[in-house]
Amino acid sequence: MTTAARDIITIKLERSFDTMDANRDGYLDWSDYQALADRYIQAYRLDKNDRKARSLQTFTQIYWLELLRHAGVDSDRLTKDQFVVANRLAVVDTSRLNVTEGGGHAIFDVLDTNDDNEISADEFARFLRDVLRSDAVDAVDMFTKLDIDGDGAISRYEFIRAVREHYLSNDPDAPGSLFFGRV
Repeated sequence: MTTAARDIITIKLERSFDTMDANRDGYLDWSDYQALADRYIQAYRLDKNDRKARSLQTFTQIYWLELLRHAGVDSDRLTKDQFVVANRLAVVDTSRLNVTEGGGHAIFDVLDTNDDNEISADEFARFLRDVLRSDAVDAVDMFTKLDIDGDGAISRYEFIRAVREHYLSNDPDAPGSLFFGRV
């Protein structure tokens, strides 16, 4: 008997779920999303009234509500399977929120600490360490793959492209497949 291989997008979304499930109860709820937004705000020492913090917080709230809407659940929490389905639907339904563009820009703005419109290797390492809480031994390799043009920095375009790939690409070697570890 053969088993169907799980697609790469599902694997990436399941890893995202596992990373976000802060209390490890097998569900995501608003507190998990708030904790993620707070990790960015704390890691980058942003005042809650800072434009970057407000933008990230607003995106996070709308994204969470879109996930609930697309999951079609009556509760305010999602299982891993519901999360995967809801993300797949929310990413392609841009009628209320463009997850890849809106989220990508909000996150990029926070990571770009010196506002030069690119993410340096140090800024990327900080993101991995302080937000994703990753001690990725291949961080330099990850950075190099995201820096598509090889200029030593991740441009806004390169970052948004990677976010799109995270949600939409079944290519395990696509730069966006690296955000939560190798697939």
